Amino acid sequence: MLERGLNTEKTLLLLSSRADEVAFTSLFNLHKHKLYAYVLSLTESVMLAEDIVQDVFMKLWYEHEGLANIANFRSYLFRMSKNLVIDQFRRMSHEALIISEMFQENTLHNHTENVVFLKETERLLAEIINKLPTQQKLVYRLSREEGRSHEEIAAILKISTHTVRNHIVQALSTIRRQLIQNSDTFMLLVFAAALKY
Repeated sequence: MLERGLNTEKTLLLLSSRADEVAFTSLFNLHKHKLYAYVLSLTESVMLAEDIVQDVFMKLWYEHEGLANIANFRSYLFRMSKNLVIDQFRRMSHEALIISEMFQENTLHNHTENVVFLKETERLLAEIINKLPTQQKLVYRLSREEGRSHEEIAAILKISTHTVRNHIVQALSTIRRQLIQNSDTFMLLVFAAALKY
């Protein structure tokens, strides 16, 4: 039974559009499990699925005035979450390009300070990669160090290309998080590199 006798999704949407937190919480509770299962099926990552479901509902709350105008809320939720998954994969690919660019010989000017920083970051990166789960580490190395395509990796490891992509996404997410935690300067270099794209 829904709180406050709210028995239709349309009523919940209308009240949520007026910033009614109880109605919005009811909407969240009605859809969170199915939405999570859907996003998990797309990402094959518990961490990503949880983040994306949270992002979807946070975005809906920030833009709650428009909720009353949504005709099919379930379809809207699923479409929105699918778009966020696509955006996340694009972002991870972009970050992979930035990380790759950072480790090319000519990316940084050959100043002593930069060389020292580069060596320290390379050491830290190697340490983080070595601590990745075995399958993630293998997929990451085949992709980033040997330059193999997702299809080649899938054939070598006898897994789907979808699984390959998700291993890379998870590996890059871990690498990014660990580099940020371990190096303040790293983010400055990432932002500088990002300006090139």
